[in-house]
Amino acid sequence: MNMTHQQNPETLKFGLDTFGDVHDGGHVAGLKNVVAQAKLADQVGLDSFNVGEHHRDDYAISAPDTVLAHLAGVTDNIHLGTAVIVLSSDDPVRVYERFSTLQALSDNRAELTIGRGSFTESFPLFGYDLSNYEELFEEKVAMLAELVNNRPVTWHGKHTQSLENQELWPPMDGSTLPVFVAVGGSPESVVRAAKYDFGLRVAIIGGAVSRFAPLTELYRLAQEEFGHQPGKSIGWHSPGLIADSDDAAYEAFYDQHMQHLQRLGRERGWQPMTRDRFDAEVRDGALFVGSPETVARKIAHGFTALGADTFDLKIGSGTHAAEMKSIELYGTKVVPLVREMVAAQ
Repeated sequence: MNMTHQQNPETLKFGLDTFGDVHDGGHVAGLKNVVAQAKLADQVGLDSFNVGEHHRDDYAISAPDTVLAHLAGVTDNIHLGTAVIVLSSDDPVRVYERFSTLQALSDNRAELTIGRGSFTESFPLFGYDLSNYEELFEEKVAMLAELVNNRPVTWHGKHTQSLENQELWPPMDGSTLPVFVAVGGSPESVVRAAKYDFGLRVAIIGGAVSRFAPLTELYRLAQEEFGHQPGKSIGWHSPGLIADSDDAAYEAFYDQHMQHLQRLGRERGWQPMTRDRFDAEVRDGALFVGSPETVARKIAHGFTALGADTFDLKIGSGTHAAEMKSIELYGTKVVPLVREMVAAQ
């Protein structure tokens, strides 16, 4: 399938995703770096700042809603969301109440992206059986959809508590909590997002962005089949780093990124990442690494190839100083360039 979509450049959204990667300073420093990065992202006009849940030593964020509640008090305009919260090992009622609280504290800037979890540490940690991996997510997404859309709620499930005409507090007071489903390459996950009329976020961490266009097209078709109104947000997330030049970006990004991939590769049995493969991902694939002009060209191509309205740059593979520079360039240089490029297409 070779399809392009004409996008309105003025309505495109640009965000950041972070897991609070832990470098030499440890976990406390990692969390404080996240706060500084969010404040800068707000200052340079980015649209969203999203934090991901993990329960392992290489990431500092295990309680994303707690981090977001703090960020609500130190930012003014930027939307604050998850990337992702592992719904399968959480309680949808508690998730809803935590994010309705965040919605109130942030003046309606809360967003919620849910996922099954590409890391599975949370399942045994919170007493869930991995053999129920798929079933847990399906049931909890369905329950969350009821909680978001209906009041009072009556619900009966296999892996969740029963509710009878239940109200939840605090109320949203007329606002709507934006909910997105994060997917990798699974068509079933895409259809699930469409079924419940949630937005779509595609995690593209390897391969050309255009390879994922069939997933976004499937989402649009499924939305129509389920009878939903068109126009739900479609976005994608890819790792990267921006510097003044391509060479400077490669130098700032390469070592830490390769160390991370080597660790994950050992855990998951992946083939080792080579320099040639890295260069190919930077040139034509999912790594958005380079100068503002280089990264802007790749983002603009992604918007038209996917028909997306949102791009989230995953940060964390550089030093804190390099990431802060990257965020500044993203907001001040890359975003205006992308809008110009999309307008010219």
